[in-house]
Amino acid sequence: MPQIGGKNLWVLIKRFQRMLKMRLIGRDQLADFLRVNGLKVRWSKKRAIKTTYSGHRYAVQPNIAKELEVTKPNQLWVADITHIFIKDSAAYLFLITDKCSKTIVGHFLARSLHASGAIEALNKALAEHGFPQGVVHHSDRGVQYCCHDFLDEIRRFKLRSSMTDADHCAQNALAECMNGIMKREFLLDLGFPSFEEAQQAVDDAVWTYNNLRLHGALNGRTPMEVHTGVDSSALQLWLSEIIAFEAPLPKNSLFDVNSI
Repeated sequence: MPQIGGKNLWVLIKRFQRMLKMRLIGRDQLADFLRVNGLKVRWSKKRAIKTTYSGHRYAVQPNIAKELEVTKPNQLWVADITHIFIKDSAAYLFLITDKCSKTIVGHFLARSLHASGAIEALNKALAEHGFPQGVVHHSDRGVQYCCHDFLDEIRRFKLRSSMTDADHCAQNALAECMNGIMKREFLLDLGFPSFEEAQQAVDDAVWTYNNLRLHGALNGRTPMEVHTGVDSSALQLWLSEIIAFEAPLPKNSLFDVNSI
């Protein structure tokens, strides 16, 4: 994860230190190490590409998500679309995220903003998570989510549709946040030379986010740990990734095994 951020990195290191019974590293000590070695994450602001067209004549669904008390996975899924730059072209990433576990349950990279992209992401989420019934699918008022084709899928699988109130994009804040995480932390905003390379990068980013990225809102666990209820899976995956990656550690007492 190229831009994991100091806070999440510190939480990850603490989990490993407790598991290995190592001396704990303080947050400020880690922050000083990152700053001295030029490893602080800096995110640049980029102009957003509009992906929502709400000036349509389709019926808008009521916002039932704001009254829903979410206590477990597969109660509320939030959805949004973000633009991915491709040389001489463009693509659009349709994401569906579980509100409780923060897991990306469904995603699809499309060549256009057609509603078929939203349907593909929904079908993928349903297939990969056992076709749960009664899930509330929450989104903005974009035409992709209001059109008959998409709502027919919602009804076919016995889901419920929810949409933000007029001019209240903050009511879909988690979905908007997910766009930023995918682009900033996983570098999907850098652009790609081809659609195929973008697709591979998106698939890799989603897997890494779900299985390796720690969340402060999840008490330092990964989305899949919360979604499945298995708390040790992330450390096992991180260990396998670390073992497979060969790179010299900086000469710093912070990582000196002999100093522990």
